[in-house]
Amino acid sequence: MSDTGGEWQVARRRKGAARKSNSLQVSHTCNQEELDIQKTVRRIRDTVSELSCEDFWQQWKGSAALSRHPQNGDTEGRQCQQLECVCYGLGSFSSCVSARFQLAMLLLLLDAGKIPLKDCSVYDPAFSCGEKAVLRELGLTVLTENEEGKRLATKPTLFYLMHCGKALYNNLLWKNWSVRCLPLVILIGNSFNGMMDRTVEREFKRDYRYITEALSLCEERQLPCPSRLIDVFSDTAVITFPSGGLDRLPQSTWAQPPEPRYAHCSDLEIIQGETQS
Repeated sequence: MSDTGGEWQVARRRKGAARKSNSLQVSHTCNQEELDIQKTVRRIRDTVSELSCEDFWQQWKGSAALSRHPQNGDTEGRQCQQLECVCYGLGSFSSCVSARFQLAMLLLLLDAGKIPLKDCSVYDPAFSCGEKAVLRELGLTVLTENEEGKRLATKPTLFYLMHCGKALYNNLLWKNWSVRCLPLVILIGNSFNGMMDRTVEREFKRDYRYITEALSLCEERQLPCPSRLIDVFSDTAVITFPSGGLDRLPQSTWAQPPEPRYAHCSDLEIIQGETQS
């Protein structure tokens, strides 16, 4: 829907193409026209209210099961911990309707999981200074460093990566590639199976080793998406790593995992590290 109340449609993308490829060509200056912070906050909160009335949100809420997360895969919940959240690659939500809906969904998930807003860290090199101010006004924590997805989960963590490049997912898996850390990861983002289906298999296995190996280790629960929001929430899944399956693997599976380099990737779909204010 548009801000004028009419129906909206997001342009369809080519199969396998990244939705936010325009985020890879961003300026790190703030010479953009001034954003009306309060108006943008109101617009986002209106979108939250709109999504909260959708039937598919109730299904997301039930499937994500975020309120408490067992520590280290303790499925009986003896050592439950409060989740924290990290969101990468949201995009320019002040100008992109899809990104605004994805931000609204993030806020709904935080509320459903009782995750304090300050415990949700967000980063995208596409954020303008005004958008960072909006996110802070909403209560979120805006990261100043491009982590390239290399965030270690030291406690149960929801990672929200909507339609991000494969390298971001691969980096996240590499950083948490251990029996101790993977069970702490709850990932809401693109289906790993879907990624592989849209990529030449030989190239996928060469460039995205950790996603490839994760396919046999994770559990994916596909999340529903209404047809009118197909370009906002399509191919989205909740991905978890039950510790029982990891414990049965040989120790060599986890020994000194090499950091991804992507030497052969012509279209990496990720901005590499740089500190921002």
